[in-house]
Amino acid sequence: MSNPQPIRVLVVDDHPMMRAGLRGEIDAQTDMQVVAEASDGREAIELFHTHHPDVTLMDVRMPGLGGIEAIEILRRDFPNARFVILTTAAGDVVALRAFKAGAVGYLLKNLLRTELIDTIRVVHSGRRRIPPDIAREMAEHAADDSLSSREIDVLRSISQGQANKIIASELGISENTVKNHVKSILSKLEANDRTDAAIIAIRRGYIEI
Repeated sequence: MSNPQPIRVLVVDDHPMMRAGLRGEIDAQTDMQVVAEASDGREAIELFHTHHPDVTLMDVRMPGLGGIEAIEILRRDFPNARFVILTTAAGDVVALRAFKAGAVGYLLKNLLRTELIDTIRVVHSGRRRIPPDIAREMAEHAADDSLSSREIDVLRSISQGQANKIIASELGISENTVKNHVKSILSKLEANDRTDAAIIAIRRGYIEI
């Protein structure tokens, strides 16, 4: 009786040491193998078309084209492709974007050592893999009003300590419009003040630091 074909994995991450660690862990398994490695979203798309992996491990934040954008592009041609997001971000906003793009698994990098192999097997079998903490946070904020792209621009400037006048000048809008955006942001995030809003936005994944 012949052995079943191993699970073929594409690893996508912009850090060589991370890719090497993932490859070592995966190739040590008898039922899976890394077929290719990519360092950004563009390379991931090219290698996916070449190798047609069973499971793709996709980092979120990479130079140029990010992981979520790469998944969106690949899912158009490969609707049944199985993607697992790799990230340090535990926020519900990033997770929701990833799953809307077509990811079926979400793996926090600090849990790679304990959950990587099982996650690959789970998603390859046709199931989803969402960490319980992230699933709870997604459910908690499911009914919230999301921030608009302009509000996120304002929030990013707030997190850098910029005053309304500077934000208005940089975004090409009036100071009064900035004030209205700030008011809306505080309401949507249920934040006490600007600093609190920035902290919440970073934790949930609206903005990066």
